Amino acid sequence: MQSPALPPSIVSALRRVMRPLVRLMLRKGVTYTVFADLLKEVFVDVAHREFRLNDTPPTDSRISLLTGVHRKDVRRLRSDAGVACEALPENITLGAQLVTVWTTSPPFCLRPGQPLALPRLASVGGDCSFDALVAKVSTDIRGRVVLDEWLRLGVVRLDERDCVHLEAQAFVPQKGFDEKAAYFGHNLHDHACAAVHNLSSEGPPFFERSVHYDALSPASVEQLREVVAKDGMQTLLAISRLSAELESTDAPSAEQRQRITVGLYFYTEATDPDLSKTPGP
Repeated sequence: MQSPALPPSIVSALRRVMRPLVRLMLRKGVTYTVFADLLKEVFVDVAHREFRLNDTPPTDSRISLLTGVHRKDVRRLRSDAGVACEALPENITLGAQLVTVWTTSPPFCLRPGQPLALPRLASVGGDCSFDALVAKVSTDIRGRVVLDEWLRLGVVRLDERDCVHLEAQAFVPQKGFDEKAAYFGHNLHDHACAAVHNLSSEGPPFFERSVHYDALSPASVEQLREVVAKDGMQTLLAISRLSAELESTDAPSAEQRQRITVGLYFYTEATDPDLSKTPGP
């Protein structure tokens, strides 16, 4: 059976999207063979989960027809239970909750978006201590355990007065490859889902906008980087505060529960002299 011709625009877009992913794989020793096997699993899993007819799981033959994966491999991969979209690790979700409280809730912040330096011990800071912050979110884990992990990841620092300072106003590990990889998968997945939804024209589009300029000096790029870091973080913190307020009063059923991801990013590289200039939003 001959495959229909693919639109050149989608081929070009996919090639561009894959370049940074291939760059990462080559740096981390992921060969084409390993990735091809992984891609087979994903093709089969997506076809199985999302391409059903009348809510009936597709047969091995239909999945093979849709994906181009040999039916023998389809049968093997389906017996391995497929590839589920993984949630963020528990230490990351707990960390995000703690940072939200630290940056939005008195007495842990001076005002929303301005977290205070917290005495490490409750015996020193009482209800305004790092121990109290952790206890407010979870009674199953000690403050010292969280602190040691966050010091390892570079999320906080401890000063000479034994006070804990938040290094970034969002739980983004500065160290710890596994933790950063978890965020990489989560954020890139959700951004791609929004973009694919918009490209597919299925329902109202998700907000997805960016600006592009290609004739800036290094000094101007650094100025813009600082503005994005400052103003962008304030925007995300405001959205986080509103989300936390809404979630505290919402009472959806299990079937109605929805999650959101709101992101903002900045990237720069040398301009390709062969590309035509396309400034502006």
